[in-house]
Amino acid sequence: MTERTHLLRVFLRTGLLSFGGPAAQIALMHRETVERRGWLSEEQFLRGLSFCMLLPGPEAMQLATYIGWRLRGIPGGLIAGTLFTLPGALVIAVLAALYAAHGTRPETASLLLGVKAAVIVIVAQALQRLSAKALKGPADLALAPLSFAALFLAGLPFPLIIGFAALWGALRPLPAQDAAPEPHHGTPTKPTTLLLWAGLWLAPLPVLHLTGQVLLFDLAAFFAKLAVLTFGGAYAVLAWMAQEVVETRHWLDAAQMIDALGLAETTPGPLILVTQFVGQLAGHQAGGLWFGLAAGALTLWMTFVPCFLWIFAGAPHVEALTARPRLRAALAAITAAVVGVIANLSLWFALHTLFAETRAQPLGPDWPVLDSLRWQALPLIALAWGLLGPLKRGVPLVLPLCAAAGWAIGSL
Repeated sequence: MTERTHLLRVFLRTGLLSFGGPAAQIALMHRETVERRGWLSEEQFLRGLSFCMLLPGPEAMQLATYIGWRLRGIPGGLIAGTLFTLPGALVIAVLAALYAAHGTRPETASLLLGVKAAVIVIVAQALQRLSAKALKGPADLALAPLSFAALFLAGLPFPLIIGFAALWGALRPLPAQDAAPEPHHGTPTKPTTLLLWAGLWLAPLPVLHLTGQVLLFDLAAFFAKLAVLTFGGAYAVLAWMAQEVVETRHWLDAAQMIDALGLAETTPGPLILVTQFVGQLAGHQAGGLWFGLAAGALTLWMTFVPCFLWIFAGAPHVEALTARPRLRAALAAITAAVVGVIANLSLWFALHTLFAETRAQPLGPDWPVLDSLRWQALPLIALAWGLLGPLKRGVPLVLPLCAAAGWAIGSL
């Protein structure tokens, strides 16, 4: 069996089995490429992971692309990144089409309530894990609650918060051991490589504008901007995306946005595939099934093509980039701020799942109407916590069990 065939099989298998978020996906890639096959050394794998964490976008998909690039160059990177993403994208396309057709049925609502109850626990666990890793000093402990307050209470834009955190991290005094001279080595990236991938990424925009496809152009422009700002993983940017999609652009309502996140958790592949669900559902509502599928495919393009651009442009400079103290400090500050951002998402998602109605306030966030409590969600959250916590069951098992429990409670 050739090396290329091995690459195809490994990353197709990884794409099919990559449930449970980036931590589980990265662990699966480590087992396949370092422990079982020895394609990378431990140091090479960790340097690649550190590099991917410096980039906007889904770090697990970018790590797959980087590993493929190291093994087979640009063709290998395309194979690995595409196969890691494709299974989940196909599942999302089917789920979004089914949701658009049957999302208002009571049985669907009951199933989705079970999924969303599980997602509340999954996001809370992600927040706990990230907090333990990211909050290492007084500055980090201050940045996280400040970011939460800026989003939840003041409603400041997500890009502003991330930009402030990066600036703070880059400018604050460095520990003595981090202030060593920065190495500069690596083969310069050909400008033609950058131009090719940037051109491929942005090519839909002028075509859509010239042909008068207003909704598709707006979707492409929005998700292109999102692709540049997705530092800290999908959870970090979802609350801002929900605000834009629901309150500013009115492509979806709040219930549909929450359902999108819940269903995206049920699929393999990167969680940022939720963007495909959003784009496809917005397109379906505007023009039917085929227009929705086109909108979903366009959203995938605008979200994932820049991932190849970042990897192919920066991979020759991994050692130099990961050794820069100021860059590492900026990333650490962004990660600390992302803890607060994910706390905001967690609370927003939980409130809209537990309560059917919210009321706008003169200052601050919307507040739930207490009489609209969905009591059925409480035992479902307890079930998800028991399965994911003390019993340590995996996400692929917990999600269908909670969905079935939601259907059973709804049937009563």
